[in-house]
Amino acid sequence: MNDFPLKGRRVLSLVGEIYEDLELWYPKLRLIEAGADVVVAGPEANAHYNGKHGYPCTSDAAIADMNADAFDALLVPGGFMPDKLRRDPVVLDLVRAFDASSKPIAAICHGGWIPISAGVYRDVCVTGSPGIKDDLVNAGATYEDAAVVVDRHHITSRRPDDLPEFCRAFIEAIANQSGG
Repeated sequence: MNDFPLKGRRVLSLVGEIYEDLELWYPKLRLIEAGADVVVAGPEANAHYNGKHGYPCTSDAAIADMNADAFDALLVPGGFMPDKLRRDPVVLDLVRAFDASSKPIAAICHGGWIPISAGVYRDVCVTGSPGIKDDLVNAGATYEDAAVVVDRHHITSRRPDDLPEFCRAFIEAIANQSGG
């Protein structure tokens, strides 16, 4: 048994004002526990962002300085943050680059708004917050009401209660990808 299946892997997580606290921190800590190096990028480097429930996060880097080639996977937490970040063309280009390289993209709850706006969910089976079900379907995705849905390199979940299944699937997707 490998205690560190993600040793040597790098994961980029997005952060912004009013992110869903558990959807950033739970996966971040599980990824670190599995051996991954996690970089949290926000609109500004070394900026303080408050979670939806008040938990703070200081970004390691600015999203504009990130390059998908430097990472093995992308984490997109939910909360209200995705609604603002999806308006940034740099964020959308970054998501498209992860998608073009078939690198794992894990979105939970309202995090799915960012891949929707990036145009990468067409013909992908996903889940997400029931509140964005219509958005997912209108983006060309097939919606499934399940704790976690994995379709190729896309890993999606509905809500914080799904985090154990979400993290297991995300870690497995990263560990099993080629070239890592």
